[in-house]
Amino acid sequence: MNLFSEIRGLVLDQLGKMVEAGELPEGLDFSNVKVEPPRDPMHGDMATNAAMVLARPAAMKPRDIAARLAERLVADARIAAADVAGPGFLNLRLGVEAWHEVIAAVLTEGKGFGRSNIGGGTRVNVEFVSANPTGPLHVGHTRGAVFGDALSSLLEFAGWDVTREYYINDGGAQVDVLARSVYLRYLEAHGEAVEFPEGTYPGDYLKPLGEELKARVGDAYVGQPEAVWLDEVREFATARMMDLIREDLAALGVRMDVFFSERSLYGTGRIEGALELLREKGLIYEGVLEPPKGKVPEDWEPRVQTLFRSTEFGDDVDRPLKKSDGSWTYFAPDVAYHYDKILRGFEELIDVFGADHGGYVKRMKAAVAALSDGKVPLDIKLIQLVRLFKGGEPFKMSKRAGNFVTLRDVVDRVGPDVTRFVMLTRKNDAPLDFDFDKVLEQSKDNPVFYVQYAHARVSSVMRKARGFGWDVSDQTLAAEDFAPIAHEAEIDVVRKLAEWPRTVEIAARNHEPHRIAFYLYELAAEFHALWNRGNDLADLRFLREGDEAASRPKIALARAVAVVISAGLAILGVKPLEEMR
Repeated sequence: MNLFSEIRGLVLDQLGKMVEAGELPEGLDFSNVKVEPPRDPMHGDMATNAAMVLARPAAMKPRDIAARLAERLVADARIAAADVAGPGFLNLRLGVEAWHEVIAAVLTEGKGFGRSNIGGGTRVNVEFVSANPTGPLHVGHTRGAVFGDALSSLLEFAGWDVTREYYINDGGAQVDVLARSVYLRYLEAHGEAVEFPEGTYPGDYLKPLGEELKARVGDAYVGQPEAVWLDEVREFATARMMDLIREDLAALGVRMDVFFSERSLYGTGRIEGALELLREKGLIYEGVLEPPKGKVPEDWEPRVQTLFRSTEFGDDVDRPLKKSDGSWTYFAPDVAYHYDKILRGFEELIDVFGADHGGYVKRMKAAVAALSDGKVPLDIKLIQLVRLFKGGEPFKMSKRAGNFVTLRDVVDRVGPDVTRFVMLTRKNDAPLDFDFDKVLEQSKDNPVFYVQYAHARVSSVMRKARGFGWDVSDQTLAAEDFAPIAHEAEIDVVRKLAEWPRTVEIAARNHEPHRIAFYLYELAAEFHALWNRGNDLADLRFLREGDEAASRPKIALARAVAVVISAGLAILGVKPLEEMR
């Protein structure tokens, strides 16, 4: 059940009848007609812009359209009032029975309440994390991992066919640096004193790899030139780092469907094949880029490169694919990788990048548009930094220095559920402050606690009711007479429940899982407000000992809140709590 969709359907039906009656001209486009919550809740339960968007094409005054539409809408049992406001907005108030149907729908549909098929089974690839396999994941990767996983779950809930994918950046120079760093730890394991040159990875996390390499090959690589050991150590170190990354993701509750190796693109003709397609489209040429804007570096000189005409697709400049020395740029394998996604049949692509990759957005969108003839949309979500605080002092991250804060550091301190929820309490493109003290605080200011507490409160009600021997199964509660649910505080809770399906669709269409976290907090706030009113008004209490008949409708409302909170938390990858410690 989606009440907003149902009322929009009612509006569209009545508009159609107005056309049939000659009250509106034929041929009008109703696609932009909306039904949504009014900006001011005092104006009503829902509002429609129908008269505003149809006035000009109908050559009529919007208030005239709104007035005629209002007369028709109030004939429906669900509409208690329809009031024309301002230049022609139509505010609707629903009868209490319509809200009662929402409670029954939640309990009947269970966690399926709010599910949607707007995705229509569209195959979408969500690529996220994709950190270089040179060390454990740090707290910055944590936010991208949570965002990508929650977005994937949200899209699945809304009807998309989702593949979660990790792109292993194992084809660049950084994995050679990793191999050299592991080799130094290997020498250290043999008792040699080593120094880490600038640019290598001195973190202690590589010590076990040095010991393991020693156990595998003994002293075979000691004193040997790089040509002897580099390839094998690189393969060994990359595999072990990916094992560590998989463990980090598992600790956070993140699973990947596909791990795609960048190295699999090299020497297989796949890069050449993607570029050949672009060449056939006339989108590749040999040329010289203009000098950088602003101050030109002293060592800059014009040189012929293989370039992609990305400016034809909205980019600022054409992008090099091959350097003057014949080697690939970083962009070339990325083009081939996205072409591989298209060949695998994905109809939509989503990339989750760190904020430092902002300069990559236009060129990647240009490449995908060119390779797919504009048929496969690519959305790139940039993840801003996480500012981590402990004891009033920020934790600094520096992968090369070896003193960065890892994903496991965060999860081990506060747990995966708190970590995940907090990471979604800001929109992805806004910086996020993660305070270890505040995220564990038991107060309204801590959204994790506030939402979990609401679910735990409902669980306590259910336990007590069962303890009385009452039948409070969802099936029984759904069949209740909800006439006693009439107080404004109770209806406020139901109004928020009714917004859940709409919230899911908006969040999914816009690729914004943070909307789910925001919604859950708002629902919890309405529920806690009702709970607190029950301290003063006995009629609002969920349990009346010895009076099962009077209690069951109230329990049904509480249970509906728990069902929706549980469904929302599942999208975020958070387990609902049955009780608070």
